[in-house]
Amino acid sequence: MFDVSARRRAAKAVALGALVAGLGWLLKISGWAYGLWIVGLSGVSVVATIWPGPLITLASWLRLKLRERAWQSVQGHHHAFGGITLHIESDARYEWLAAADLQRVLGIQLAEGVVQARHSGRWRRDERGDVLLRVDAVVAALAACRERTDPRIIRLRLYLERQVLFPAAERRRRSSAGPGRE
Repeated sequence: MFDVSARRRAAKAVALGALVAGLGWLLKISGWAYGLWIVGLSGVSVVATIWPGPLITLASWLRLKLRERAWQSVQGHHHAFGGITLHIESDARYEWLAAADLQRVLGIQLAEGVVQARHSGRWRRDERGDVLLRVDAVVAALAACRERTDPRIIRLRLYLERQVLFPAAERRRRSSAGPGRE
């Protein structure tokens, strides 16, 4: 249900929560908690009144860092279909889609050899060893498959055509036209 990174994040959050709770408990039994709370709030209010610029800068910086950390796992992933992030790479000629992501979108699980056989000559491996399929070949396979009239298959095919293939073709066309030749 949870992947390994989610379990690690959950374990870190529980450990941090236990540490903060333990520190709070120690401060409470020592009798210092109320005094530290009052001193801290007074200090922040004095700094905010006298010198608000650095406090605003610090708050903005903290907000930015927290936001970066929260979105770190999906940063750089620009394609998603049905809430599933799609790993898509481009090279000089083709757009490539991770076979595992396509299978997750379609809700199927095929052996790697079967995927390679179905897309013979139109697959490659990336630097991590994952199988990538040419997006134009995936679109052609979706258009010819038995379930081609399924609304989800139609939406996926249109998404790949409109959001992946067409923009890539336009980028290639513009880059090959050169400056002043459009």
